[in-house]
Amino acid sequence: INYRESFGLHASSGILFNHESPLRGIEFVTRKVTDAVARIKKGLSRELRLGNIDAKRDWGHSKDYVRAMWLMVQQDVADDYVVATGRTTTVRDMCRIAFEHVGLNIEDHLVIDPDLFRP
Repeated sequence: INYRESFGLHASSGILFNHESPLRGIEFVTRKVTDAVARIKKGLSRELRLGNIDAKRDWGHSKDYVRAMWLMVQQDVADDYVVATGRTTTVRDMCRIAFEHVGLNIEDHLVIDPDLFRP
């Protein structure tokens, strides 16, 4: 029995997949990519160094996830929810889209660094 049932609380629990926003820290791959692409486009940098670009993630937008959380607490019966887009995208595809968006060729700037692969 979980805490909610033990104490009769109206409390929902959300399992949220990756959700991005302009506030996301630079240590996350989405911001590493967008920051590097912007710097390359401005001539401030020449390359983007990443590890495994074939990694797949389910990325959504934080505004959508906040709406989902609001909907969770509006329900008459509390429950557990998984919040995700249901679609995975590779880091490679995200990089390709970012470079194409600013008119740059991904092959000219993306460097795969084996030292950046996760164990």
